[in-house]
Amino acid sequence: MRLFTALDLTNEVVRNLECLLDRLRPAASLRWSPPHNMHVTAKFIGEWPEERLEEVKSALTGLPRPGNIDVAVRGLGWFPNARAPRVFWGGIEASEGLYQLARDADRAMSRLGVASEKRDFSPHLTLARIPPGAELAGLRAAIEALPSTEFGAFTVDRHYLYQSVMGPAGSKYTKLAEFAL
Repeated sequence: MRLFTALDLTNEVVRNLECLLDRLRPAASLRWSPPHNMHVTAKFIGEWPEERLEEVKSALTGLPRPGNIDVAVRGLGWFPNARAPRVFWGGIEASEGLYQLARDADRAMSRLGVASEKRDFSPHLTLARIPPGAELAGLRAAIEALPSTEFGAFTVDRHYLYQSVMGPAGSKYTKLAEFAL
């Protein structure tokens, strides 16, 4: 099973992102993410044996609680950069608790044998994946014409363990456990 931990978005933020993508989708032929699937990943665990699921749940239950986390969804950008992008993202600004949660989850999972993150934690929402050779001029123009790149702010008091199942219509996410912050 493929696992990750994440914070959920509020319904208001999801609606705002739906409006954004409705506006941008016609401008480029990309693999757009459905807003109802978006989340703020704290730790990607990857493939994990189902018979060891309780170990992951136990490790996550034992994480220090950073308290409520303030999150703002604002800004748009490209990974790895604007010249040769592979991912179009929405920015996440969050209180220190999110960064602490990511560090603690990474440490806890590494004790179970999951590889530690090599890159600095960079919270974001994957809005679209960009296929090689995609024409982006129209998308860049549509982004420039946006009245705002502020999509909402909220406070979360819990995070979740999710299972991701890949399918022809994209990934399907199922909550397996909930953890208070």
